[in-house]
Amino acid sequence: MYPTLRPAMLLRGTIGYLLIVFPLAYVWHLVAFESTYRELGYFSREEPIVAFGFVSVVLQGVLLSFLYPLICRTSSVLANLFLFVLVMGGYHWTVHVLAEAAKHPIEPLSTWFALESAYLLIQFASTGLLFAVVHRSTTVASSS
Repeated sequence: MYPTLRPAMLLRGTIGYLLIVFPLAYVWHLVAFESTYRELGYFSREEPIVAFGFVSVVLQGVLLSFLYPLICRTSSVLANLFLFVLVMGGYHWTVHVLAEAAKHPIEPLSTWFALESAYLLIQFASTGLLFAVVHRSTTVASSS
């Protein structure tokens, strides 16, 4: 049986995701490691379009908040966190880190893989905990 997704949970998950990921992504990519990303050759625009990043994070928040209770269906926060990081973080890693390395002349690749893998681990571990809190009643009810 599939859990019932309440609109309030979807909204809370999306807003929480936005409040965690947008500042993290902005600071990580455009402040703390901006010069490293430029040296790697990742940025091809002089000025990134921040509004596109914002919309991307909002849409990710909606989709991930919707998918969380479908993927993470146990009452164990740690098991759900591990599964969320493995499935959604792993998917995002293949689409973002691996595919970008295949399409762009990023060098050295070891720095790219380390930097973006660390970023995604932080992103998905923190948002996995957020979704566990937001969806706790749905997850526990579906495992009964």
